[in-house]
Amino acid sequence: MAMVVDTPPCLSLLNVTKRFGSFTAVDNVTLDVKKGEFLTLLGPSGSGKTTLQRLIGGFEVPERGLIKIDGHVVNLVPAYMRDTATVFQTGALFPHKTVAGNLAYGMRVRGVAKSEIEARIAKALSLVSLDNLQNRYPHELSGGQKQRIALARALVIEPAVLLFDEPLSALDLSLRLQLRTEIKRLHKELGFTAVFVTHDQSEAMALSDRIAVLNKGAVEQIDTPESLFRSPASAFVFRSLGEACCLTLNGHSGGYVGPEGQAVAVELSRPPGKQSFCIYLRPSKLRVGEDGQCCSNRIAGRLAEVEFLGEHRRAHLDVAGQRLFADVHDDFDYPIGAEVTIGWRCEDARIY
Repeated sequence: MAMVVDTPPCLSLLNVTKRFGSFTAVDNVTLDVKKGEFLTLLGPSGSGKTTLQRLIGGFEVPERGLIKIDGHVVNLVPAYMRDTATVFQTGALFPHKTVAGNLAYGMRVRGVAKSEIEARIAKALSLVSLDNLQNRYPHELSGGQKQRIALARALVIEPAVLLFDEPLSALDLSLRLQLRTEIKRLHKELGFTAVFVTHDQSEAMALSDRIAVLNKGAVEQIDTPESLFRSPASAFVFRSLGEACCLTLNGHSGGYVGPEGQAVAVELSRPPGKQSFCIYLRPSKLRVGEDGQCCSNRIAGRLAEVEFLGEHRRAHLDVAGQRLFADVHDDFDYPIGAEVTIGWRCEDARIY
């Protein structure tokens, strides 16, 4: 990642709220983005991440709160006058302009000297490895090339904040991974300040200095990818970063039962002291069969199905009317329907 400069924030949001009628899309959001930082807004559809980015870019106006770029309040500054640039999901290139024409447009609007425009275009196309395409039109480009040109068009105006609106979601897997690597390289090389919107957990973790997890228009938690993954503040954040299994148990004087009252054979080394609780687990951290018997926390289950997923297999397990899934080795040879032990370490579970 690029070096994050320890100076006043490049972008600040203070108590920003946006409503559409009775629906609150962004709810009292406060956050800062430092110069050179790559911040990702992560959340499911309807969580407010796209609306929040549109507020930053000037495509929406907040009901209340302040948006500052380089210390200046920009609430009422229109998008075309704001010191931001957006890479859209579809690229959004002008179809009647060549690649060079697309790149030149934003600079002309901002009054960049004509003598400088050509040099900036050449540099930007070199950065995205498309030096020889400046005279082509968008319909002559592949999907991956269009997104690279859209990225070059945003970079060439040298904005204070570069916004990414799910720019990889329309590409196939191979192209997504290639362009993700390209964006990461360019961020490290150029040190631009970025706000990236995605619902893809792997994109968020691979690219970001920090991730803001959004839920119902509010920031649920904001931290580095590693801290969020290892210390999620809520069940929602746990589910938002990485695969998750959930085991719901109800305690009583005689032991534990499932959500529908079924008795559960479970051993917990650190009982939570709650009448009802949910244990969240990663499938990669669960141990099944003999491996599970060696763990400090164990529960009985039945093997329902085993899937082959290439580098590993996934065991689907019925536990008191609930379904858990665990990643197992190739030598896992229990028959379907077998009663098995499922185990995990205390440090690999979160109880909410």
